[in-house]
Amino acid sequence: KGHEIVRIARDRRLTKPQHRDVTPTELPVGLSNEEALVQGFTGCDAVAHCAGINRELGEQNYARVHVEGTRNVVNAAKRAGVKKVILISFLRARPNCGSKYHESKWTAEEIVRNSGLDYTILKCGVIYGRGDHMLDHLSHAFYTFPVFALVGMKDQPIRPVAVEDVIKIMVAALTEGRLSGKTVAVTGPEQLTLAAAVKRVAKVLDKRPLMIRMPLAFHYTLGWLLERIMRVPLVSIAQVRILSEGIVEAQPPCDGLPDDLLPHIRYTNEQIQRGLPDAGAFGVHDLRCCGGVA
Repeated sequence: KGHEIVRIARDRRLTKPQHRDVTPTELPVGLSNEEALVQGFTGCDAVAHCAGINRELGEQNYARVHVEGTRNVVNAAKRAGVKKVILISFLRARPNCGSKYHESKWTAEEIVRNSGLDYTILKCGVIYGRGDHMLDHLSHAFYTFPVFALVGMKDQPIRPVAVEDVIKIMVAALTEGRLSGKTVAVTGPEQLTLAAAVKRVAKVLDKRPLMIRMPLAFHYTLGWLLERIMRVPLVSIAQVRILSEGIVEAQPPCDGLPDDLLPHIRYTNEQIQRGLPDAGAFGVHDLRCCGGVA
């Protein structure tokens, strides 16, 4: 739409766009460098803060990324004269719940809400699409393992939201002045169980793994192990907590979206197919000992 885009990420390899309709300015800048963020934000009207992690690794921890990183983004935005900040948060981010992931995301929300800047906070559920964590890892898991362990002994509901729907909301907030000063819940139009969502991916891939339920203790142990051996874990401790709660309602309750911005793309076989990565199993390149970006 004629806007100039600046894409900021700590590693240039992570910034290559899937589509080349727009060639943005790319800056390899981390969240800890406020001065560099000021330079990147200068001349910009709005900032979309989408950075986040779902496991801790050394200095890359929740306090540093979600809390200090968001504070640096807000401070840099103020210094650079940015008019609006959008934060991508999590649907059930909240204080005092015993999860550092949820609590740090909530603290990030509070930093943005109390920044004095115009803002919009999107409390998103499970976002899926090309390059995501959900479809990507499910696909590789089905190509790798004949057995798939479902999380917990009780199935929980989710409302997967297509990345295209999230982008539509972000663009409206960034460029049209929509959702000013609001914290809104963003979930997909279809509610289904986690098991049904997983089985739908397997069907699209024409895979028939044996699916068994395993208690949360098993998955927390598995998450702890995978965080230590995989560059991007198949499942992390934070994700086990997320999936064990269900992902359909915001906590605490927040604003809803206007009708014209409500997500409408359903979690269909065709939509899943569009979001799948290239076919293949997990390999040695997925292990931390083999290097690469974590």
